[in-house]
Amino acid sequence: MGDVLAGFHAAWEFESDSVLIRFERGIRTPKLFQALGERRVPHEAVAAVTVTPGRRGTVVLHAVPRPGADPLMDAAAGQLKEGADPYRLVLPAERATLAEYYADELRPLIGESGTGEPPDRYLVTAPEAPLHFKAYDGKAAFDGKAVSYRWSWTGASSAKWKAGDQKFPVADLNGVEWRSPELFEGHLRLLLRDNAQQPAQADQDPAAVVFGLGYGPVHESLPFAASVLAAVRSCGPVGAVPALHTPPGRRDPADIADRIRHLGELHQAGLVTDEEFLSKKAELLAEL
Repeated sequence: MGDVLAGFHAAWEFESDSVLIRFERGIRTPKLFQALGERRVPHEAVAAVTVTPGRRGTVVLHAVPRPGADPLMDAAAGQLKEGADPYRLVLPAERATLAEYYADELRPLIGESGTGEPPDRYLVTAPEAPLHFKAYDGKAAFDGKAVSYRWSWTGASSAKWKAGDQKFPVADLNGVEWRSPELFEGHLRLLLRDNAQQPAQADQDPAAVVFGLGYGPVHESLPFAASVLAAVRSCGPVGAVPALHTPPGRRDPADIADRIRHLGELHQAGLVTDEEFLSKKAELLAEL
């Protein structure tokens, strides 16, 4: 096809076997798009194409990704806000007819790809290593072969300090659990292959780093999680995810105090409501 359709924050180039998405760079472009730069999406990675009315006089061309085709969307697990979805092209409403034209052109090309089993490999390339970001309780780095955690003396729990800095080869991992930093208790947890039970609380798990206000932002932590997930899958099929459990006994009062302080920061920033703040604070105090 070779045609280009430009919208807000991105332009889609329609090729014979794929759609090349190039994201703009600018202060109004979501930081995740800027971090991704561009993405080539094979037709077989798309399950469906829709055109729907958007907000404020816009129309949205949406290429719905096929489950299991893109490590970024697998890692996100439905937690991305609409404005940060890289598969949505937002256009002025007067270009609705053009959006419908390209949707009609794409539909026969994607065929029945979205109706069958998930693909046996990722079809969309993951962000390339090395990658790193700063979490609330430490620094995370991935060189393509292993994930390393270096704990922060100001934020890490006593459990993590006792365990020491960590390094996890990809071959030892079973998957990745990413909880958006825009949600309460955001974190990145590595799921281990050896079926070892891991603490339910991310701040007690040496295989996890905790996000927070200004730490582990989406545009840094999500590409990181996607890159690790793709590397894990390339090592072979993953097994069942081990069940998490909460260690017996009372929690460290210092850890509880840190979590309440973190909760207060989210409350002051307007990311947690009054009711959520009081409810979660009561839960934490009950663990003492």
